[in-house]
Amino acid sequence: MDKKAVLALGGNGIIKAGQKGTIYEQFANTRESLGGIVELIEQGYKLAITHGNGPQVGNLLIQQLAGMDKNISPLPLGVLNAATEGTMGYMIEQSLINKLIIKKIKRNVVTILSQVLVDKNDPSIKNPSKPVGPFYTKEQADMVSSQYGWTMVEDSGRGYRQVVPSPLPVDILQGDIIKELVDEGNIVIACGGGGIPYHLEENGTLEGFDAVIDKDFASALLAEKIGADLLVILTGVEKVSINFGKPDQKDFDVMSVTEASKYYDEGHFPKGSMGPKIKAAISFIENGGEKVLITSIDKIVDAFAGKTGTIIKK
Repeated sequence: MDKKAVLALGGNGIIKAGQKGTIYEQFANTRESLGGIVELIEQGYKLAITHGNGPQVGNLLIQQLAGMDKNISPLPLGVLNAATEGTMGYMIEQSLINKLIIKKIKRNVVTILSQVLVDKNDPSIKNPSKPVGPFYTKEQADMVSSQYGWTMVEDSGRGYRQVVPSPLPVDILQGDIIKELVDEGNIVIACGGGGIPYHLEENGTLEGFDAVIDKDFASALLAEKIGADLLVILTGVEKVSINFGKPDQKDFDVMSVTEASKYYDEGHFPKGSMGPKIKAAISFIENGGEKVLITSIDKIVDAFAGKTGTIIKK
């Protein structure tokens, strides 16, 4: 087992479109998503798993809003990120352990709450623009802005939403521990939702703050930190495409980093969907990674067999 991989699960794969997001649905979806992970393990990979948390942290933000009517102070976004790392890590951990028991594979599985360093001078921190959570009325928006210092903006006539920074990840506080555990053959669940953001104070101490780190960028950084050969990014489509949704759509089985950079610059990969995944893939390979596989959760087993998915490599 000298091969290492990081596999990034999407939060939308654990709460699917049209679902209420009950814990029973989330457990069922989690179990369904793990077939490909077991496939990687059976191929001899040492493994770290990351995951998104968009729908889950959004639900927690709605719960915070409901609690305000009962004079319960809302938890900050960084703490909610930590909460979803725990809850979703628990679901993935238990579901994967059960899969391994059935397959008679002996591997330890552990979840690590991961704090991710960002540069406090990152431009996005001074200009928060990523909307999170529910819609508020004007009165509610004014209240949370005044009491908690949230930046609130009007969103397309539908109400007001909190906007937060989305800085790039610089380092992973627990990176060395995660690498050591993976190297020993343990399966580590880490950097959930992009991790818990923090920056360094002048005296070197840690300070958390409200931000959302892109899960794909954090996954690429984790893959780099542990010396992974392979980064697997699971998304809602089977293959990477250009001219997506148009008559001249072109799907790719293999794409070079040069091609990926060219098509990104031409605007084929929107910032809200495929863009971060392509940028993360480019960063991982340029920093020593071997290849990136992008595919959908339901096609992951076929993708590992070389039947579908898109491979990005040098």
